[in-house]
Amino acid sequence: MAKKTIRDLQISGKRLLVRVDFNVALREDGRLAHDRRIRAALPTIRHCLERGASLVLMTHLGRPGGRYNSKLGLTGVAHRLQELLRDAAVELVDGDVPRTADCRKPGDVLLLENLRFDPGEMSGDEQFAHRLREWGDIYVNDAFATCHRKHASVFAVPKLFSQTSRAIGLLVEQELCALDGLLQSPRQPLVAILGGAKVADKIGVIQTLLDRVQKLLIGGAMAFTFMKARGLGTGLSKIEDDRLALACRVIDQAGDKLVLPQDHVVARRPEASAETKVVEKNIPDGWYGLDIGPKTIERYTAAIRGAATAVWNGPLGKFEDEPFRRGTASIVRALAESDAMTIVGGGASGEAVEQFDLVERIDHVSTGGGAFLKYLEQGTLPALALIDES
Repeated sequence: MAKKTIRDLQISGKRLLVRVDFNVALREDGRLAHDRRIRAALPTIRHCLERGASLVLMTHLGRPGGRYNSKLGLTGVAHRLQELLRDAAVELVDGDVPRTADCRKPGDVLLLENLRFDPGEMSGDEQFAHRLREWGDIYVNDAFATCHRKHASVFAVPKLFSQTSRAIGLLVEQELCALDGLLQSPRQPLVAILGGAKVADKIGVIQTLLDRVQKLLIGGAMAFTFMKARGLGTGLSKIEDDRLALACRVIDQAGDKLVLPQDHVVARRPEASAETKVVEKNIPDGWYGLDIGPKTIERYTAAIRGAATAVWNGPLGKFEDEPFRRGTASIVRALAESDAMTIVGGGASGEAVEQFDLVERIDHVSTGGGAFLKYLEQGTLPALALIDES
């Protein structure tokens, strides 16, 4: 069922407290590495401003541990938001209870300083939530990437608003349309590509997708646990020994739907400068598996070309190092060139699409990593359960 959105509310003359996700990557010098998450919130922000509302935006940035950290302040974020909005005045303010002077005229935008400077954000503290509640007449959740958590700004705060005064933003609506379509009525054949580090992170999604997919292509470090469960050599590659029995059950359940890499790029050390070679099937003793090999790339990209829907989450190798980047880059390019409906999970997968400059050629790149996986697994998220259906 569709959730109530800001389009369902009368917002003219109202002050909207909007949870956005401006948790952007930063360079070593503190500058923004990219602004994709800020740009993703613009449709909601502009919709509200064009209809005579004023906005109080709140977000976190990084992991400051519940105390002030000048390196994780939102000055750079506020500056970039001002550049993107142009006509609206953006002001960065602290998060104390607002004074009368802070209740600005329609069209103004306040950005509260990093929520995680206060320990009450991550603990879901009710007093902190009450302070945040004072900033708005209407609550809007447009931060999909945080909806799987019970933090104050997404879980405790909306409970303090009436059911008629809380809604989702346009970004969250877009996320739910893409994911609900994938869960309920995907165009067939559906191919899923799952990578990343841990079987534990993906097991719920694997079990959800097995009944829907034609092929489930596995890569990344999580592949090694499945390989060991099948009796294959994994060398020095990291194995989740406590998940081997689970991996065996998934292999039995999936049958020939589950596809493991048939060759690997391996190295003596998991470093960009290390000697590398390509090996088939088994990874030899003393070597690390760090990327899928050329035969696997060919097989996986062919599967994507034959798909009507393709969903991907998790790098296929240690893509941050150039020698181990080819597998992930090839999957991104195959998705970008595909005629299928293409959906990419957030986190490292979204960063990879951004790095290879192919965001505009993917149908949907989620802003959420953990939230993306949890929604596919459960069909809902704690913060979203608080918003009424339209």
